[in-house]
Amino acid sequence: MDVKTGFFYLFSVVLLYAAFRVVTARNPVHAVLHLILAFSQASGLWLLLKAEFLAIVLVLVYLGAVMVLFLFVVMMLDIRIENMRRSFWRHFPLAVLIGALIALEMAAVLMTGFRGMEEPKVAGALVDAAGKALPYSNTQALGQLLYTEYLLPVEIAAVILLVAMISAIALTLRQRKDSKAIDPGEQIRVRAQDRMVLVKMAPTAAPVPQAAPTAEENKQ
Repeated sequence: MDVKTGFFYLFSVVLLYAAFRVVTARNPVHAVLHLILAFSQASGLWLLLKAEFLAIVLVLVYLGAVMVLFLFVVMMLDIRIENMRRSFWRHFPLAVLIGALIALEMAAVLMTGFRGMEEPKVAGALVDAAGKALPYSNTQALGQLLYTEYLLPVEIAAVILLVAMISAIALTLRQRKDSKAIDPGEQIRVRAQDRMVLVKMAPTAAPVPQAAPTAEENKQ
């Protein structure tokens, strides 16, 4: 077994463990942290497949932005972990059935779907005036494909991410009981006479004079 195969098995084992912990972790923050670990291992697999651009995008976009946003949102939300546990075990048999079905489909594709296929070749490689092939850029080809043929799906994905971000912000702006924020509308509608109220009170009574102590009291 060479070094590349060893790294492949290492990344795969850690990825499977992290994905399993995402589903079974009791704390939502721990689940998000394991999902970050899973994304990092998936980027390593992309590097082994010589897809450097996808690996860098996975690290920069998902680990650096999306997952950090999810982590902050999960930490700010008041999630009832007890209710989540009851819901998890209630739907556990259905989840196991769907997971087993997906695993069988992936195994069928990996074992039979790629047999007899040739290694993909570079299409549309750039050539100079002399007909000599220029260095091929995977990132340039991917960018041209995304923003020409797949422009509409890219825009739809961007709108979905924007809606998700606005929804996350709206969830964190709910009314809290321990908040001491003041409504600006009430501050504007207040009147000067409402700020201070004068209360009429009876004048303070004169103190009652006390009798002088007697001789017997002084002896005591």
